[in-house]
Amino acid sequence: MADRYVTKHPDGWAVKAPKAGRASSVHKTQQAAEQAAKQTVRNLGGGEVRIQGRDGRWRDSDTVAPGNDPNPPKDKKH
Repeated sequence: MADRYVTKHPDGWAVKAPKAGRASSVHKTQQAAEQAAKQTVRNLGGGEVRIQGRDGRWRDSDTVAPGNDPNPPKDKKH
């Protein structure tokens, strides 16, 4: 799977692959980074996008098709 993380970055918000040393892209807003991460995952065949809050804790996670969402009935935000 092509999972991506949206994390805080000194220049805004970064999109990173798991275990990557560097960000694949940096954006001014968290929303822009989230959209870029979802597009990347969609283009790579689906997976999970995890979003980190300003406090450093994971605040949200979203499965991008054709990924396998473990709880589809509960995931009504997206």
